[in-house]
Amino acid sequence: MKEFVISEAQTEKAVLVGLVTQQQDERKTNEYLDELAFLAETAGAEVAKRFTQKLEQANSVTYVGKGKLQEIRAYIAEREENPEEEIGMVIFDDELSAKQIRNIEAELKVKILDRTSLILDIFAMRAQTANAKTQVELAQYKYMLPRLQRLWTHLERQGGGSGRSKGGSVGLRGPGETQLEMDRRIILNRMSLLKQQLVEIDKQKSTQRKNRGRLIRVALVGYTNVGKSTLMNLLAKSEVFAENKLFATLDTTVRKVIIENLPFLLSDTVGFIRKLPTDLVDSFKSTLDEVREADLLVHVVDISHPDFEEQISVVEKTLADLDSSDKPCIIVFNKIDAYTYVEKDADDLAPRTKENISLEELMKTWMAKLNDHCIFISARKKKNIDELKKLLYDKVKELHVQKYPYNDFLYQTYDEEEFQS
Repeated sequence: MKEFVISEAQTEKAVLVGLVTQQQDERKTNEYLDELAFLAETAGAEVAKRFTQKLEQANSVTYVGKGKLQEIRAYIAEREENPEEEIGMVIFDDELSAKQIRNIEAELKVKILDRTSLILDIFAMRAQTANAKTQVELAQYKYMLPRLQRLWTHLERQGGGSGRSKGGSVGLRGPGETQLEMDRRIILNRMSLLKQQLVEIDKQKSTQRKNRGRLIRVALVGYTNVGKSTLMNLLAKSEVFAENKLFATLDTTVRKVIIENLPFLLSDTVGFIRKLPTDLVDSFKSTLDEVREADLLVHVVDISHPDFEEQISVVEKTLADLDSSDKPCIIVFNKIDAYTYVEKDADDLAPRTKENISLEELMKTWMAKLNDHCIFISARKKKNIDELKKLLYDKVKELHVQKYPYNDFLYQTYDEEEFQS
C-alpha cells in the first residue's frame, strides 16, 4: 500500500497550472499562481514555467483542455534530455479529483500534485510535535481515501488490457480489488485511531488551558507569512521559529507576556491561506481552539503585500467558520517599512504612489477606519511597538476587569513552562 510519509525537501523542477474563469480573472489567477509558486518553493521545488488557460470552468476529465495538456507535455518532453532541466512534477492550483489526476498522469508521465496535496506536504515537513504530526496524518488520509483507486492503476498496466482480452487481466482484477478494500479498511482503522488520539489531545489541552489561571488570552491570527511569529518574539521576548516561508509556524505556541505589570497569555497560531483544505481545518481543530477560546484577537496584516485586502477577507471568513468573528479584535498592519501607498482619485486614471509614508499619514487612510482599533507597525524594524504595547495594555486591562472583576492580576505568578504547547 502506498502511504503518505513526511517528505524531505528536495529541489525538483516544477510546472504550475492555473485557470482563468468567470469567477477568477487573469489578474487573480496570476496572484494565486504567485502564491502557489511560494508554496512550491517552501516545499523545496523550483518553478520552471507557468501555464494558464481561459475556460468557463475546470475540465472534469483533465482540468485543462486537451490542447493545453499536450502543450504542457511538449514542454516537459523538450527538457527530458537534460537532467538539470528535467521537470519532476506539475502542480495544479485547485484540488483535483481522482479521475483528473489519473488522466493527467497518463498524459504527462510525471508526478501530479494539486494545491491541497502541496499544502499537506508542507505541513508534514513543518510538524514538530506529536499533536501536529497526528493532525497532519489524519488530514493526509482524508485526502488520500477518495483517491485510493488511482494507486492501483499499476495492476491494469500489468494485465495488459481488459479482462475480456485473451490473457488480459484475468486473475489480476480480483486481487487488485481485494487489496484496494484492504487498504481502504486499513486507512479507515488508522483514521479512527488518529481521531481517538486527537480527542485525548483535546482533553489534555483543555485541562492545560484551564490551569493557566485567570489571565486574559490573546491570539495572534492572520494570513500565513505576515509576521506573527516575529511579533510574538518581540512582545514575549521569546525565540519562536520565524522564517520567510509559508507555514513557518505550525504548532501553536503560548507565552506569558507582561506589559507594565499586567500579565496575559499570547498565542501564535498557524497562518490561514486561500483555498485552505476543509479537511485540514477539521484536523487542526485542537490547534485552532486557541483562537476559539481567546478573549482578544490580534489580526496581523502584511500591508506590503499587493493583495492584502483579500488576505484580510480570507482571515475574516476563516474566523467566521470558527465562530470567532464576534470577538474583540485589534488590526495590526505590519511591514510598513516595505509599504508603498497607492493613491487614486476618482477623476484620475493614473495612480500615484508614495513610499516612506509616515504614521500620521497612514492613520488618515481608509485602512485606519477598518476597525475601532487599528495600528501600523514594523515588527522587523521595531517601529511603533510602544504604541502597540499601550493599545494591548488598555484592551487587556479592560477585558480583565470585565471578566475577573474581583481578581488581583498584578500579584499573580505563573510558571512559563506550563504555557508552552
